[in-house]
Formats: sequence, C-alpha cells, structure tokens
Amino acid sequence: MLSSAVSSSLLILHKPLARVIRFPIPKLPLSPNPRPLSSLSPAASALTPNAVGSGGRSGALSPAPITEDLQKIDVNPPKGTRDFPPEDMRLRNWLFYHFREVSRLFGFEEVDFPVLESEALYIRKAGEEIRDQLYCFEDRGNRRVALRPELTPSLARLVIQKGKSLSLPLKWFAVGQCWRYERMTRGRRREHYQWNMDIIGVPEVTAEAELISSIVTFFKRLGITASDVGFKVSSRKVLQEVLRHYSIPEALFGKVCIIIDKIEKIPVDDIKNELKSAGVSEEAIEQLLQVLSIKSLTKLEEILGDACEAVADLKQLFSLAEKFGYSEWIQFDASIVRGLAYYTGIVFEGFDRGGKLRAICGGGRYDRLLSTFGGDDIPASGFGFGDAVIVELLKEKGLLPELSLQVENIVCALDPGLQGAAATVATILRGKGQSVDLVLENKPLKWVFKRAARINANRLILVGDSEWQRGMVGVKILSSGEQHEIKLDELE
Repeated sequence: MLSSAVSSSLLILHKPLARVIRFPIPKLPLSPNPRPLSSLSPAASALTPNAVGSGGRSGALSPAPITEDLQKIDVNPPKGTRDFPPEDMRLRNWLFYHFREVSRLFGFEEVDFPVLESEALYIRKAGEEIRDQLYCFEDRGNRRVALRPELTPSLARLVIQKGKSLSLPLKWFAVGQCWRYERMTRGRRREHYQWNMDIIGVPEVTAEAELISSIVTFFKRLGITASDVGFKVSSRKVLQEVLRHYSIPEALFGKVCIIIDKIEKIPVDDIKNELKSAGVSEEAIEQLLQVLSIKSLTKLEEILGDACEAVADLKQLFSLAEKFGYSEWIQFDASIVRGLAYYTGIVFEGFDRGGKLRAICGGGRYDRLLSTFGGDDIPASGFGFGDAVIVELLKEKGLLPELSLQVENIVCALDPGLQGAAATVATILRGKGQSVDLVLENKPLKWVFKRAARINANRLILVGDSEWQRGMVGVKILSSGEQHEIKLDELE
C-alpha cells in the first residue's frame, strides 16, 4: 500500500488577469541637442503616429515620447497577428509535422532564411499586389529592409549565393513565417506560416506533377478528399500565345498577368478597363477574356492548335496526373495565372470545392526568377501553402484533431524533505526518454491527482519516506488504478 500524505499547503488565490497591464516608464536622460523630427531622413520622418498601420512603407521609428506616467499597454497582439498559447501551439506543431513528413517522403531537404530581408528582393514589377503589402523600413544603417512576404525570393537568393557548389537538381522545402499588410478575411492574416516545396534544375513538367502529388499526399494524410478540394491548372504560356497573336509587347506580359489574376475578385468591366489602360487593344481584350473562360483542355487545343507549347505541357501534366493517381483532383481553368510576375509556365491553385474559402495553396514554374537578381537562370518550380486557410478548411470538415497535453509521468514528493529525491527520480526517467512533470511545491494529494488528470499523465510516481529508505518508489497506473512499489533501478 502507498503511504498517504496529509499536509497543509498555502492557500493560493487566483485573481482574474486584468485586460490592461501597467508598466512604469522610466525617465531617460535627454540629449542636450535633440534632433528635430524634420531633420530625419524622409523615410524616417514618414512614420508619424498617423502613418502607423496605414499600409504604406514605413521609415525608421522615431523615439517614443518620454513620460513619468504609467502607460497602458494593450495586451492583445497587433492586428492581424496571433499568439500561440499551448493548445494552439499543439495544433501548429501537428500541422508542421505533416508538412515536414510529406516533404521527407518526397526526398526534400529543409532550408530556412532570415525573416528580415533586403527590400530590393521584393521590388520587382509595378502593379504586383505584394509591393504594396510589404512591412518595410529603413534600419539604423540606412538600409531598406522588409519582413519577408513570401519565401521564394529568399530561396532564389540562396541558390545564387551558393552558385556552382550546388549539385542539381535541388529539392528543398521550408516552413517559415511571412508578413503582408493586407485586408484581413477568413483565412487571411497579416502574418502567417507558409510551407514551400521547390525543385530547382528540372525543366520538365514532371517537376510540377511531383509537387502537386506532394500536396495531394498531404491532403490525404489529413482526411481531405478530392470531393473537398481540387486544383485549377493552367499555363502562363496560354496568355503569351494570345498576346503574341495581337502583337502585344512582351514587356506588358507581367502586368497583364497581374490584372488577370483579379478576375474573380473584381467586376469584368474593371478588368477590361485595367487592360485597356495597360495598352491592350479592345479586340485583344475580348479574345483574351474568351480564352480565359475556357475550362476544357480540348477546347483550348482547338483554339491554339496542338503545336502550342502551353497545350503540350498541360497535356503532359494531365497524363502524369493519371500515373501519380490524382487525376480526379485536377481540372483545367485558363483563368488561373497567379499574381506574381515571376511565373513563366504551368501554374496551379488549390481550391475549396465548397467555394467558402480563398485559395488554399498555389504555385507553378518560375524559370527566369534568378536572372532578375543578377544570377544565371535555372529551371525551377514550386508552391506555397499557408497555415491559415487549411485550418479553416479542417474546421469546416470536422477534421481538426483533439490535441491535449500528454505527459507520461507525474512525480511528487510526499514530504518537503524528499523534494531532492523526487528530482532524482524525475532525472532518471527523463534520461530514459520519458516525459515527467515534477511537482515543485508541497501539494496535497488531491491537488496532485487533479494535476495528473489535467496533463493526461499515464502514471503517478510518489516518493515517500519509508519507500525511499528501502530504495523504492510508489507507482500508480492512473488509467486502471493499479498501484505497486518498484525499485528505483528498475523504474522504466
């Protein structure tokens, strides 16, 4: 029988946390010759209290006013961002585990990059939505920097940096936090984590087929089916063919793609007006919109001909989809172009068939991205998959797992003088790879049992005086109520 411990403990009163925490602000010494705000650089002086959160570019932060009064601190995270308390962190870790496990199954290696990058990395072509969504500023060394809004430019930078020391093809993946100052909707925040998989050095459509296969594998692991989610597939080369037919300058191609990417977001008349303003003729606009409405690859082939490179690429992709076993997941949709200027070939977008959510993921081929940063172009394709929309989809489908805290052991000393002995037991178990919650205070057994239930402990290990003198500890299996004593060196 286990010895019982009846001990009194201090009564701890738990008061509700206040919504506002007050911190004293110390009075700092002032410079005898303070710089007026007008003397700061234009980028620095641009960040006035009225400019914060306006969505424009921000400069270096000006010093906060000094006061001896208590300052009220908003305990909520900044708008569009999140805290991750333990229950949310468990979900995030679960999701990231599946990101990483699928990447491992496909033979990809993990990489990462700085969250803070040079602003120049993201300033590519005027009109890209991402330019106006940057969290950017001038640092203390007068360098223009930005919080990364996506991962692909950082990947390109690293590939250029490593140069010929890399052995192609590369299969890299990353899971990183990205920042965009954008309008928030369901599944869209101003910060999110993104899973990227990229294949560098493979010019064939087999790369895109493999990437889509990896996403399908991920969906299946989570219980999502082809009736829940699909992929819209097209090629940037479709647009190129139409624009070439109407002698539209190639320099306009990126801008046209950015406009077309808004086709499901704004009225068609607005699309027409933007295309006309960009220099596209009315005849070309009508033909372009006609082609973009096509949902059949056979119909596209009738219009563009079987010699068209875009048609050949898409036919190969659909053929490979059958071999990979995901043909029911994909469909042709000429209106899919993706909003980033660097895509050059096949593009794809994962969507919710219920139509309640924005794009779940997206990607495609970007063979000419490296040259925009001064490097030699290498064939490349990849995708980005955010953490926010997929969680909304899992909620919608009732597929979110129940992820409770799980600790294998809870160890408690039955006497304050045995706290060191309990620490020894915890250390032994941890050395054997077992998780242990060590009770650090003198608590009554009633409290210990409640704690054990809350953390879903498998067993309770009690360190009592008489048992410890005999080199033993008491063990209670919490699921069955079975209890026994065991020698310390036999504890597993």
